This record gives sequence, C-alpha cells and structure tokens, in this order.
Amino acid sequence: MRVIIAGGGTGGHLFPGIAIAEEFKGRDEGNELLFVGTEKGIEARILPKLGWPLNFISAEGIKGKGVLSRIRALYKFIPGFFESIKIIKGFKPDAVIGVGGYASAPVLLAARFLGKRTAIHEQNALPGVTNRTLGKVVERVFISFPDSAGFFPQGKIAISGNPLRKEILEGLKRSAVGSRQSEKKTILIFGGSLGAHRINTVVLEMIRHLDEANNWRITHQTGEKDYKEIEEGYLEADWQADVRPFIYDMASAYIEADLVICRGGATTVAELTAAGKPAILIPYPFAADDHQRVNAESLVNVGGAVMILERDLTGKRLASEVERLLGDSEMLKKMGESARKLARVDAAKVVVDGVYKLVASGQ
Repeated sequence: MRVIIAGGGTGGHLFPGIAIAEEFKGRDEGNELLFVGTEKGIEARILPKLGWPLNFISAEGIKGKGVLSRIRALYKFIPGFFESIKIIKGFKPDAVIGVGGYASAPVLLAARFLGKRTAIHEQNALPGVTNRTLGKVVERVFISFPDSAGFFPQGKIAISGNPLRKEILEGLKRSAVGSRQSEKKTILIFGGSLGAHRINTVVLEMIRHLDEANNWRITHQTGEKDYKEIEEGYLEADWQADVRPFIYDMASAYIEADLVICRGGATTVAELTAAGKPAILIPYPFAADDHQRVNAESLVNVGGAVMILERDLTGKRLASEVERLLGDSEMLKKMGESARKLARVDAAKVVVDGVYKLVASGQ
C-alpha cells in the first residue's frame, strides 16, 4: 500500500503521524510512506533524521494571525493546492491521511479532488480549525478523545486514541520489566521538545519552597534555549538535579518518575496514560482554542492528574502541590491507575486497520 501522511508543524501533529507510518511499515515492509509538510515545520528537521521521505508544499496558518498574515496564508494555499496535486499524481497513493496542522488542508483537499481515499486523525479533545473543516470532506475521522466526536459527522468517526511512537511503547515495556534505578522519589519536568520557559523559571522558584529533608530527585528537560540558565539556577540553589536540554529516552524517564510536571499537549497526555503516571498539568495558555486545557481536563476528570492554569502558577503553589502528592504514596498510586485506564496503546493499529478497510471497501 502507498500512503501519504500530510501535516505537522508541531510535534503534537507530527509524532502521531510517525507512529502511524511505523505501524504501516510493521504490517508490511513493502508499504511505501510519504510525508508532506512545510519547510518551516518541525517535520523538516525530524523526518530526514529518521529516514522518512518528505515533500514540501507552500502553506501557512491563519489561526491567531493578523489580517495581512491571513491574506498571505490564503495566497499560499493556492500554490500549495496545486503542488499537492502534483505530488499526489506522482506518488499515486492508495490513501491520504491528515494529521493536523495547516499543511494538511491543501493535501487532503487535493486528494479528494483526485478521488483518493482520505482520512484525518485528530489528536486533541478540542479539534483545530483545519481538522474541523476537513472532517466534512474526508471519508474517515479518527479521534483521540470521545469529547471531540461532536465536532465531526457521526457516520465517519472512529475512536482510536492518540498513536504513540514505537520507541515510547517498546521502551515502556522494556523498562517496566526491570527495576527502577533510584529508590528516591523522582519528579520529571518537561515542557515539550523545545521546553517551556514559564515552567522552567517557576520550577526554580518551587525548589526554594521545598523541604530539602525530603531528598527528592528531579529530572528536568529544559529545551536548548533555557538549559544554561536553569542548570545554573539549580546550582545556585544548591539543589542536585539531572538537567538536560533534551531527553532522548523518554520511556526510561517516565518509568523512573513518581510524579510528572508538564504541559497538556495531546501526545504528552497519551504518553502519561500509557506510562500510568500521575501528573501536574500546566496547559500552554496560548494554544489554539485553549485546547491544552481541554486535553488536561480529560485526565483531571478521571483523577489521573491535577491542573494548575498558568495564570495561577507560582513557585509556592507548585511546591505545595508537589509536597501534597509526593507525601501520599497511596494517592499517587491511585492517580497512576486512573491515568492508565485512559491509555490506548493500540491507537496506531486502530488507525491503520481503518485505512486498510477504507481502501479495501472503496467506501
């Protein structure tokens, strides 16, 4: 089977697409995958390193932009649409899957124009404007959260969960077999692949309010930009922490963690549920339509996490929550169990099964 995966821009859109591609390859090495994105998106940096073929089109987002930016985005859509037609005619896919982000719209619309089988995957509990529009056009809509079903035509929906990369799922399986490396309670802190400046700085305030007698460990992914500043901040506070610009083995980091402090991205929430880890979620307040808050609420509502909105975030408040949770092992255990109940480790399989069925049935 030949499949185009369109979209990206951020890791939240791209990484589920990679997981879907991995599942296709796992089914049959003869399956051929092609990603389509933009030169400015994260896909341009990540996919070549992973060995996935990638074509670029002209596209630009309009959400949250000014009038001139919106006009420029509309002008870019037209060449992007015709570039997509050329790519599709050249690759001859059996199916085209959109994973969100502005690059997916021209490709999916071109695919429908050419009569190709089409589907989208929505990662967030609150769908973005691109997928809400495409949901009316494509033939299948795979969703990660049941709450997003109301945004799409009912006859097209399948609840899949959010696909996770094999390195995460297999890493969790391998690490779970062995014992933890540390007997100390460990706090894992990260804000996504690029870090989160607000979380980074508040954590430095937090450690000044924590009781050193607790002797807790901290593993902190800062992102490249804040790495030196945060590392020096821990040293000035005389706090021993494992500070890294980027954590390559996230599966092991999850296994070691007793508590996670992070954003509310859809992929992060999916990883927390797969790992069965309790969390303090601090949604990024400027995410489109505040979708990170909605994602976080899905985990909070089942008792798997607590949420602190960024407007309420202080070092003292964060320290209070950390001490409350890490001081109650039974609560941490229950939160982890609640989080795990939401896990959909077969998400990529569900999507790929659905695409195979779509292609085979011609419906």
